[in-house]
Amino acid sequence: MFVDPNKKQELLGGESPKITRALQLRFAGDWGQANFHRICSWLTQELCDRAGRGSSVTIKSLPDGGVSAAKDLYLGQLDLCLITPSGHTPAALNGTGMFAAAGSMPSLRALAVLPQRDRMVLAVHPRYGVQTWADIHRVKPPMRLVTSTDDGTSTIGYLAAKYLEAHGLDRDVLKSWGGELIDGGYRPDTCVDKVANGEADCLLQEAIMTPWWRNLIESGLLTPVSAEPAALENLKRELGLGAATVRADFWENVPQETLGMDFSDFAIVVRDDMPDDVAGLLTWILVNKRNVLESQYSHIPPERSPLTWPLDPKAMARTHLPLHRAAKQFYETAGLI
Repeated sequence: MFVDPNKKQELLGGESPKITRALQLRFAGDWGQANFHRICSWLTQELCDRAGRGSSVTIKSLPDGGVSAAKDLYLGQLDLCLITPSGHTPAALNGTGMFAAAGSMPSLRALAVLPQRDRMVLAVHPRYGVQTWADIHRVKPPMRLVTSTDDGTSTIGYLAAKYLEAHGLDRDVLKSWGGELIDGGYRPDTCVDKVANGEADCLLQEAIMTPWWRNLIESGLLTPVSAEPAALENLKRELGLGAATVRADFWENVPQETLGMDFSDFAIVVRDDMPDDVAGLLTWILVNKRNVLESQYSHIPPERSPLTWPLDPKAMARTHLPLHRAAKQFYETAGLI
């Protein structure tokens, strides 16, 4: 398509749009101290700087594993939420996968994705002497495996259960081996804590770039086990989440690649009835004020940062959910899609 260079310059780095009326919006972040809250706070300040006097944004903390935010958004109780991994978000439209309990939510739309390189990986205690899934099924170790709670509200818990199922493992199988599947709560760090305090000796989680993971692996407390390619192919067909690697030497004592399930990217999600000027302004902020968000992560090497910087506007426009019409117009006019 033809892109007017003057209009493109206006959208990319030009004078920001303004909204003269006061806005009262409701965002959902995370549990309070993680990346979704940081992103919501960044958007809040930039938005209120450009909206009418008296504008405000309420940021809600999650009471559970995250699915409720999407449902509250769909029901009109929120105006914006974030969902990860982005690759599974199309399931929200028809209420499948991790959104089955919430039901179909066909009005959800995306403003952007914030690229974030993450994987879901299994790691086991080295005393079990297993290096592959074939070893696990042969040895049948009494693993005390911790992962996030799968109660219909947890994105991590649901996808972890599907990961185990694809590899022929569940609570009953572990019990038959003398082990157990331990519910670690909703957050990755509470699962890690159960390994650190000895309650669990195997971990299935995401957020592999965090110091928690690095400490567990590089201390020798856990050893990563690559996923089976056939299992990941099945997960790709069912969930839209395929294979992704952790590079060799990402952890200093792991000289080979580790294969895991892709758990990447934060989707910025709204409804299709968000006013065009609000959706357009938020999209302008996401693209043109991204340096403000990047600066909060730039002290961390990109591959170890929970937000993979620098943010690429073309990648931000490649959402898995349909774009809100105002976001789509912004990206098209700016020549980003």
